[in-house]
Amino acid sequence: MRLTDLPQVAVDHFQVPDVQRLRPAQPSTHAPRFLLLYGSLRARSFSRLLVQESARLLRAMGAETRVFNPSGLPLPDDAPDTHPKVAELRALAAWAEGMVWCSPERHGAMTGIMKAQIDWIPLSDGAVRPTQGKTLAVMQVSGGSQSFNAVNQMRVLGRWMRMITIPNQSSIAKAFQEFDEHDRLKPSAYHDRVVDVLEELVKFTLLTRDVAPYLVDRYSERKESAEALMQRVNQAAI
Repeated sequence: MRLTDLPQVAVDHFQVPDVQRLRPAQPSTHAPRFLLLYGSLRARSFSRLLVQESARLLRAMGAETRVFNPSGLPLPDDAPDTHPKVAELRALAAWAEGMVWCSPERHGAMTGIMKAQIDWIPLSDGAVRPTQGKTLAVMQVSGGSQSFNAVNQMRVLGRWMRMITIPNQSSIAKAFQEFDEHDRLKPSAYHDRVVDVLEELVKFTLLTRDVAPYLVDRYSERKESAEALMQRVNQAAI
């Protein structure tokens, strides 16, 4: 189809996807970097234990990991952005190339602790979008029967944060039965699924991290940026 058949399209900003730009000329060689968040402050937090197990697995797959401790993180808008815990979380989000979010399910939803961490990560920081184009894996733990409410909610948030949320996910039912006396995840189908999820996360990250800016480059934003520039130029000329 010719662009003359699409009069509503801004020709200067319309692009045909280029397969060559999806093949980085110089792929990164450093270990993929992952930030892991958990959603409970209990002394024996199963979401924390699952995140710690996930970090071990990621490191075994050649990755570098950081686990954020949400203890002391203020409620969103109840402290300035310069609060030490907020600054720590935002710095880790900027450092990471992918994330793992793991929350308990409480009252049929992710916890407020989990949501507060996500809410403190900004959609934009100046010209930088700290989460855009980064990969995400979601997991949850439940005290009762298996549920997917928390992971489904986190998927929505991942999309809202413009992250590449991988297809696989993990939901562990009756989590209190799945960790041993040393706080390690027992061998089971649940453990196998966690390995599956993290393996997929690493693969997606290696596949996308060098081309993430191109993957999330959008026609509407190219057009909007051009229009905003024209307005500034014209206004300065008045």
